[in-house]
Amino acid sequence: MNARCLKQSFLAAAVVYLLGVPGGVTSVTAQSAPDLFAPIASVMQHPRCLNCHVNGDTPLNGDDARAHRMKITRGVDGLGTPAARCYACHREAASSTASFVPAAPNWKLAPLTMAWQGLTKSELCDVLKDPARNGNRTRAMLVHHMETDEVVGTGWHRGGGRTAVPLPRAEFVAAAKAWAAAGAPCPEP
Repeated sequence: MNARCLKQSFLAAAVVYLLGVPGGVTSVTAQSAPDLFAPIASVMQHPRCLNCHVNGDTPLNGDDARAHRMKITRGVDGLGTPAARCYACHREAASSTASFVPAAPNWKLAPLTMAWQGLTKSELCDVLKDPARNGNRTRAMLVHHMETDEVVGTGWHRGGGRTAVPLPRAEFVAAAKAWAAAGAPCPEP
């Protein structure tokens, strides 16, 4: 982990701690907080996340965000077309640790309301805070989703030679908890 990420993780943990200590910090504003959203954005703007949070109907593959193999498209329900359903390849569990096909129960594309391609950190932060664009989730529900959802968790499974996201999942979740506890401040546009 680089020094900047370590500093941000430490600051995020300190905010969470102080929010829970009697007489500690009672609120954190976007102006007074360090950029608590930076470590979250570093993961969510990585190709491992962006490949499924697409603006259109074609999921992407790889670090170079190329069109999904076999010309797969979203379909009306986000699960692919009737002839090429996502679960035909993306099973509930990978067949091996070396598998190049990510696997998790309920695999599907993120809804179009959750498209993140091309968004700035500030815009991404706004999307995450908006229940109309985040799957109708409160901040607590959003953090729980980031921490426990198995499809989200595939971002940290590196089978098939995929590159890792910039933070381990535990650090990502700690950063998300600190951000949520601080009132989910967004960076300046």
